[in-house]
Amino acid sequence: MSGVPRCREWTDAWFDALYGPGGFFARGERPAGHFRTAPLVGPELAEALLELLRRVDTALGHPATLDFVDVGAGGGELAGTVRALATGELGRRLRVSAVDLAPPPDTAPGVRWLAEPPERVAGLLVGHEWLDAVPCPVVTRCGPRWHRVLVNPSGAEAVGDPVDSGAATWLRRWWPRTAEGERAEAGITRDAAWAGAVAAVRAGAALAVDYGHLLADRAAGRYPAGTLTGYRHGRQLPPVPDGSRDLTAHVALDACAAAAEATGTVTGTVLVAQRDALAALGLTADTPAAGLAGADPMAWLDASWRAGRVAELRAPGGLGAFGWLLQTTGGVPVADLLPPLPPWRP
Repeated sequence: MSGVPRCREWTDAWFDALYGPGGFFARGERPAGHFRTAPLVGPELAEALLELLRRVDTALGHPATLDFVDVGAGGGELAGTVRALATGELGRRLRVSAVDLAPPPDTAPGVRWLAEPPERVAGLLVGHEWLDAVPCPVVTRCGPRWHRVLVNPSGAEAVGDPVDSGAATWLRRWWPRTAEGERAEAGITRDAAWAGAVAAVRAGAALAVDYGHLLADRAAGRYPAGTLTGYRHGRQLPPVPDGSRDLTAHVALDACAAAAEATGTVTGTVLVAQRDALAALGLTADTPAAGLAGADPMAWLDASWRAGRVAELRAPGGLGAFGWLLQTTGGVPVADLLPPLPPWRP
């Protein structure tokens, strides 16, 4: 009908709504204004990642230049804090890169901004809540086949053609549901993005931190409506691709891991909960001794605030439930970076 915006594939609409002209992130919106992420809680996540980076540095034999790359850097909070905390000899060798469409108006000192990940990384690459914002096909089950879901800028949807062979193959392996009308997100674009990022790490490690799901839960029908949603100013909203809100969907981190392993560049892989990984990196929510309140009230207050921030980062039903997908390259044993930990269960 004349005047009604036509529907198109969710992948394209999603990308334009975030990154196209006038898109949510393209016009300068930053995560800090819309939702609380771990780098915004305080410096503690950066402290833990700096400890992980030190372990990478040791495994690599202390190279002349050590990289820390923050992919999907947003406002640069994580990269800037890592740069500020890295002092001494390590700080002199450290090269910090933030990767995003455009730098924020006030960039952190000592951080270089890139539009694409560097081609060669020796150190640690981190994608913190990056993959959930990588658009991917949204599909629905119609009879024996998956079909693409189409959408217009107002959020009205229609069922499109059957998915192509690449998406069909991915769905058979990673989202094997057959119930009529169920929805899914085919993570082929996330797999490709992550595998490319890992391949750029010629020696060291790559870490994806995100909320996501596992094959067993997808196959069991835990997500019959898929996970695509919107956020604005701290509120969850319907996923309307009009540029007014962030659009995000859970990440199939197990599929991303397998895609990177298929490149032949990965030495080792672990997928653990943020709660457990932070503890293994020395970040625990220990409350200060009661006697400190009388001896040094300000020190007690600072320690109490820190304990509260760490508790938030490690909360089982919140940020602590995020998945940490850590993959090493260049012969670095993953056990040199993290001890054996329980497998991640979202």
